[in-house]
Amino acid sequence: MSTHHVRAAAEVRDRIDHPVVDADGHTLEFRPALDEYLVAEGALDATALMQTHMNAWDAMAPEVRASTRAIRPPFWGLPAEHTLDLATTTLPGLMYERLPELGIDVSVVYPSFGVGFAHVPHDDLRRAACRAVNRYHADVFREYASRLVPVAVIPMHTPEEAVAELHHAVRELGFRAVVLAGWVRRPIEVAVAANPALGPLAAWYDFFGLDSPHDYDPVWQACAELGVMPSFHSGAQGWHGYQSISNYSFNHIGHFAAGNHAVCKAVFLGGVTRRFPQLRFGFLEGGVSWAVTLLGDLVGHWDKRNPDAIRRYDPKRIDRAAYRELFDRYGGALRAALPDDLASTFGMTRDLPEAHIDEYDGIASVDEILDRFVPRFFFGCEADDPMTPVAFDTRRVPGGRALGAMFSSDLGHWDVPDMALVLGEAYEAVDDGALDAAAFRAFAYENAARFYAHGNPDFFAGTPVATDAAAVLGSPAR
Repeated sequence: MSTHHVRAAAEVRDRIDHPVVDADGHTLEFRPALDEYLVAEGALDATALMQTHMNAWDAMAPEVRASTRAIRPPFWGLPAEHTLDLATTTLPGLMYERLPELGIDVSVVYPSFGVGFAHVPHDDLRRAACRAVNRYHADVFREYASRLVPVAVIPMHTPEEAVAELHHAVRELGFRAVVLAGWVRRPIEVAVAANPALGPLAAWYDFFGLDSPHDYDPVWQACAELGVMPSFHSGAQGWHGYQSISNYSFNHIGHFAAGNHAVCKAVFLGGVTRRFPQLRFGFLEGGVSWAVTLLGDLVGHWDKRNPDAIRRYDPKRIDRAAYRELFDRYGGALRAALPDDLASTFGMTRDLPEAHIDEYDGIASVDEILDRFVPRFFFGCEADDPMTPVAFDTRRVPGGRALGAMFSSDLGHWDVPDMALVLGEAYEAVDDGALDAAAFRAFAYENAARFYAHGNPDFFAGTPVATDAAAVLGSPAR
């Protein structure tokens, strides 16, 4: 990020006067123990399916990779150089003990391998695997709840399964945080019916908020009633533009931002934030720069294509006589091709229904866009992301309102080769002058408190940040 020496966590903590909440840490599931839970749920085959996908590329000849377009999967993704860090991400007791050393008061801990269970295509295996990994995490993190908050995996292939798993995770297992699948890959049924061999290729992605064959409002309603804020942590590897057969970095760079961009755009344009103003939505591990761009695009498109402005482009408004006169004067050789009936030339052959004209769910002003976007969406930013400060640059963020960027350590993954440096890397933005103390406080603590505890004032109860979080939320400490 800069040429500054990365400060030790203790030095950063000496310089700040507020807690640090990690909005997106990770645990690496201990597979032998997780397998026992999978066996109990009848879901061990889900692990085999995922492992087969990861291993298949290695076994393929180069020409087979090319002919099948088998994308290069992740490899060497563990912090192997620091054995202590590897054990830390696997053993909740060790993570709990080391958290103060890392300068973090509370960490919201997401699965690693288990996040993928929400995308297993087989219905029974998917739900069983999600229940297994949720039970595993509920058990291994239970005695460390004062600093570590595990996250339940929620599949989204149908609203019914999502609602059922939300209730099971929150009411039966006691989870306070959830991660929903960010998309569902669905077959293009006409193409598959015409040629079953196209099954693996003929598909589209459902982002729930817009154009889904299902009504996902019951899912959002369940989240509101249970007091859990939906977060998304699904990437885009394998989508167009992320399909290299030889280069994992090509497939990885930007893929979380792409996945988040798609579901965030669908939730917004589909009116979910209007219908459920009590919800906040979290988009993790993709940074926040894409969100600044998306907000600018939403404002810019609305300015030109809102239901009033778009009528300027209605072909009926063209003065046909004046157009012919200009062709007569300047058309030259083109004049001979001008048809007698200009309707087909300008697409004036049909009228659009009013319902097809408003693509912004009744939004009447830029302020309304900002109100539905800025306070409703939060964005997990890794410590070494140099673009995080753009969220707080109100000169450049459309509407001049800072976005909800959240400090996200990503502990346990390859992009964190040394856990001891994570908080110092995040603080480099202050050393560089890109963030002031107030912005760093919002980034490292307040925005995470506002997101996770928005629907549950007891989210941080019993943790070292309970009193501070209550002050941020304006509610009594518990």
